[in-house]
Amino acid sequence: MCSQRWIVGITALFVMLAPMTFPAAAMDGDLLLEILLEKGIITKDELTQIKAEEKKREAAKAAVQATKKPEVEVSVEQEKQLVAKASEPSKKKSGVEVGYGKKGFTLATTDGLFKTKIQWRTQARYSFPERSDPRSKSAFEDNEESTFELRRIRLKVGGHGYRPWLKYYLEVDWQPGRDFDDDSEAASARMIDWRIMLEKYPWAKLRIGQWKINYNRERVDSSGKQTMVERSIMNRIFTIDRQIGVMLYGRVNPGTILDANYYLGIFSGGGRGMAKNDDDNMMYVGRLQWNVFGRELKWRQSDVKFHKKPTASISFGAYTNKGKCTRWSSGGCGYLSGFDKPAHVKNGRYQVSGMQVGSAMKYRGFAWQHETHWKRVKDTEATAGNKVTKLFGGYLQAGYFPHYLIPFVPKPLEMAFRYSHVDPNTDAGGDMRQEFTAGFNWFFAGHRNKLTLDVSHLTLEQPTPSLPAYAEQRVRLQWDVSF
Repeated sequence: MCSQRWIVGITALFVMLAPMTFPAAAMDGDLLLEILLEKGIITKDELTQIKAEEKKREAAKAAVQATKKPEVEVSVEQEKQLVAKASEPSKKKSGVEVGYGKKGFTLATTDGLFKTKIQWRTQARYSFPERSDPRSKSAFEDNEESTFELRRIRLKVGGHGYRPWLKYYLEVDWQPGRDFDDDSEAASARMIDWRIMLEKYPWAKLRIGQWKINYNRERVDSSGKQTMVERSIMNRIFTIDRQIGVMLYGRVNPGTILDANYYLGIFSGGGRGMAKNDDDNMMYVGRLQWNVFGRELKWRQSDVKFHKKPTASISFGAYTNKGKCTRWSSGGCGYLSGFDKPAHVKNGRYQVSGMQVGSAMKYRGFAWQHETHWKRVKDTEATAGNKVTKLFGGYLQAGYFPHYLIPFVPKPLEMAFRYSHVDPNTDAGGDMRQEFTAGFNWFFAGHRNKLTLDVSHLTLEQPTPSLPAYAEQRVRLQWDVSF
């Protein structure tokens, strides 16, 4: 009996697996079961049980087949369309992100293709007894002036568009400055900077527009990133300031002993805001800067970020221009003492050229920079007989955070000193000007929020060597803040 039960189990298993194992076999499961029943190998109850199990298996198989998606035939043309669609770049919807950082408020698309930074900056300044640098005997002997002014009120907008390396920048000055005898219109806003930069390759970049030309460090350093309240007395004489034109620049051999920056530009030579040139002559400018330790020094003063490694540069720059101007400033084309105003001279009258060598370094809270300038002005007017005037000047400046040497001194405090000199005519005597300035900075948030106090001793030689020089002391206090 036991052996019969064993045979029944094997037979039933074979009957259930037969359709899966041998789908093409001629043997029918029901016929086999009937034969087994007739031979007495299985009982009628066992036959019923076997058929019930087979039905359950068939129902489970049908349920599985019902869940499968039917195959769809795809034509060759439809297959090509599907492949082309899959190869197309996915188009993502771009949103806008709003934030705030070191350069003000930021609007940027999430795809990174567009970004705009907006920042306000102002300087509130008190000066006594002179607002500016005295340059003549009358300026040293005039009445004392106690002046409070908003020296600079700037709106800065910059960022990139279409590509991260396609950058732009513009700056508007809203300073409400005018003299007592000027109309209120004299205090109108000025567009001082506007430029577009293509900076895809670090070694070759292109800039187009109007900006402070990369000739000498003191002038290019932003007025908001100075160590002293204002630039030195030599700046007015030797800077070429803002010009309209195009410049090729870049950095080569970074991180090596030959690490260097270069700047080559062609400009109209008329200064800021000049809609056209006065003749067919152009201003040509070049600057070469060697990064001594293979690290680039940014265009800003004071070692606020505390350079752990020494970072220094040595530079050489030169320019030449033929036009109506003998000097330049944020006001545009101007003139030096002893020369005619641009409005009163013919086109291309003055041939002006200049050269400078400079150095700068920052290391562990110490900051140093210096420049030496030579300038030559040739008056080509026939009545002047091609008269040549040679000018010489320069400055040296050093600042230090004493906290790093004396720990109990507050960390935000910086102490600095500057010496500057100007000789407006090296072939004449008795006209040398000098500046001795001591400065103190308290940084609330780096250069973005700081308080500066400087005290200056200013002198002017007299034509008679035996007479003491004219002298004046000046105090200035300024709060510089950016939002």
